[in-house]
Amino acid sequence: MTDLTATRTTAPTTGPIRKAIQAGNALAGCLPWAVPALLARLIPAWVFWASARTKVDGFAIADSTWWLFENEYALPLIPAALAAVLATVAEHLFALLLALGLATRLSAAALLVMTLVIQVFVYPGAWVTHGLWAVCFLVLIARGPGALSLDRALRLDR
Repeated sequence: MTDLTATRTTAPTTGPIRKAIQAGNALAGCLPWAVPALLARLIPAWVFWASARTKVDGFAIADSTWWLFENEYALPLIPAALAAVLATVAEHLFALLLALGLATRLSAAALLVMTLVIQVFVYPGAWVTHGLWAVCFLVLIARGPGALSLDRALRLDR
């Protein structure tokens, strides 16, 4: 009878698969943070900017926005009119700042809070989309805006 406890399987310390994985990891490690940071800023910034533009008609908040905040986006603690104004201004301001890489960590944090409010109170079933946005914001908060940003150019961030 064979003693199964004596048999131990370990990952090989050498071998073609291990070496290929290490080589791939080394190659991926050469990608400068500036590239994913730029994409983590621009992609969600575009989503929030596009959303903000649907909320206005010229320089005024659109009638449809007032209706949406009274009916579909109704929040439990904030009056609809105030929420409509705050959301419209925040989406414009923080999306622009995020795209420029200016006050990046603050902008990402603000849009993360907005995303959490949307997830919890407005569209709880859209957790995949909101999760992707949240990951972008969390990465930017943790790692910063990257070299291709005004924060870096103005020496406002590491």
